[in-house]
Amino acid sequence: MHTLKTKYASRLTLYISFFMLLLALLSACDFPGTSQATPTPTPAPRPVSQCTEQSSNPVTLNMYYGSEKQLWINDVVADFNSRKMTACDGPITVNATPIGSGDSMQQILAGKIQPDIWSPAGRVWLTLLDSMWLGKYGSHIISTGASDTPPLVNSPVVIAMWKSEAVALGWPDQPIGWAQIDKLSTGGWATLGHPELIARFGDFKFGHTLPDLSNSGLDAVLAEYYAGSGEKHTLNLDDVHNAQTQEFVANVESSIIYYGDNSNPSSTGFFATKMFCNGPSFLSAAVMYENYVVAGNDGQVKDDNGKLCHLAEPVVAIYPSEGTFYSDHPFVIPQASWVTLAKKAAAQVFRDFLLSTPQQQKALQYGFRPANLSVKVGAPIDTAHGVDPRPVQAVLNVPSADVVQAVETSWKSLRRKVDVMLILDHSGSMNDNGKIGAARQGLLQFVGMLGDLDGLGLTIFNDSINVLSPVVPLGPNRQKIRDQINAITACCNTRLYDTIDQQVKALAALSNDRHIKVVVVLTDGMDDASTLTKDQLIKDIAASGPNAGNGIKVFTIAYGSDADVQGLQAIAGATGGQEYSGTPQNIQQVYLQISSFF
Repeated sequence: MHTLKTKYASRLTLYISFFMLLLALLSACDFPGTSQATPTPTPAPRPVSQCTEQSSNPVTLNMYYGSEKQLWINDVVADFNSRKMTACDGPITVNATPIGSGDSMQQILAGKIQPDIWSPAGRVWLTLLDSMWLGKYGSHIISTGASDTPPLVNSPVVIAMWKSEAVALGWPDQPIGWAQIDKLSTGGWATLGHPELIARFGDFKFGHTLPDLSNSGLDAVLAEYYAGSGEKHTLNLDDVHNAQTQEFVANVESSIIYYGDNSNPSSTGFFATKMFCNGPSFLSAAVMYENYVVAGNDGQVKDDNGKLCHLAEPVVAIYPSEGTFYSDHPFVIPQASWVTLAKKAAAQVFRDFLLSTPQQQKALQYGFRPANLSVKVGAPIDTAHGVDPRPVQAVLNVPSADVVQAVETSWKSLRRKVDVMLILDHSGSMNDNGKIGAARQGLLQFVGMLGDLDGLGLTIFNDSINVLSPVVPLGPNRQKIRDQINAITACCNTRLYDTIDQQVKALAALSNDRHIKVVVVLTDGMDDASTLTKDQLIKDIAASGPNAGNGIKVFTIAYGSDADVQGLQAIAGATGGQEYSGTPQNIQQVYLQISSFF
């Protein structure tokens, strides 16, 4: 009997040992699953993968990350690289590149970049990339085990609003959400019982980035669809296509002044700069991350010239009562052929370093909520900096990939439309170095980026002004405008200032105030034929008054080395537009960048 018991005990011990080994093997495997919408506690570090061979060869990791955390990443990467830490092989070096979340996803899918580490601003991009990668390549690229894509830092997506405006809406005692944004967008301050604010703030002027390129833009639009449908749990396709939902989204979008510089890796930061540096007359509110509100109130936001902005008054973070998302900056090691065992092991060492207490404390100082829950939230995440340090009460779930894609498609038909006058310098110098031909291709690229319901016009100038087409609905006129572009030739002098002035006034005379109004002008030289001076032009077209943000924006392109860059910067800046430098080699990309504003 004793021998039999011993026999069974030994066998049981063997079974238990085998079962524990099986669990350990399974835990190292990656299984597809669903992504989480809310921040999760930082998992305990896992053992570094076992490498088949070890060497002293250095390991370089290429990391692409959402630029919103650039200051923190710059700090911690420099610290990490200085330590010469190792895993399977020799010292590890991290090369970190900031990039927009949507842009990085598209480049990974197209094979243009191969990150060893990917950290978009939000978890929704993991869902989208994995779905599209599976459809294109037949495999999963994102591992969705419980501890495989931990958040690095957290920052709620908020609506930044000037404090006096928020107080008028009941902040901080009354909940504020998308329902109020909807009413302000369609009826203004009087709709919510505050006609006295019209003289001070003008119309309600709103901003968020493009949802197909920017994380905050996608989160904003998803939240609009949630709010419009009344859905509290998980958005579905019926919610997206519901007529009431679409009317709600169209109403909110009607107050957009433009969709920002989405060519900029820090596209959300662009709105923080424009709002905080230009004041309430330019933007009443904008969707951004909580950390930008902290930075703005702390005087750490810089204008386009690199100077610190002084806020007209404090800003506060509105956490929409219908719900919002956490931007949790997941740390992803792609399941891809280019990520070797040595790189995976090195990436895990870097991940654990980022989640360590000292690095998470640094994140807090940059305005982020630590993902490591052992590091407590404190200053500057506090009311003194316009934010609520408590956990967000209503957190929305990330919908499935097909619902997200349906939202993006639906939004394109509901977004605020734009009227654009394209102006092209075709003076004699445009014949040099193939400039006129390249410029024509850039214009054609721009025409292709606008929708059928947008308005478009075309003006050319040398020592005279020739309006080839006034602003007309693009759909039925697209081919005609393309033909006009292809027929442009170059000669004579440069009548820049008069042309801009004339076309800004022509746009102002259009009756369709529901459209964003924009002038895009390319020139390769100095004005030598206008009756107006530069200063007179700027005085004529500068955005002013309580509705400055709704003024006609002029985007200028200094084409080549002979253009007056400073003058073009002054013209664009006075209207709330942007100046770009163009060459025959990059002009198509420049027009593409400008088109991303709309």
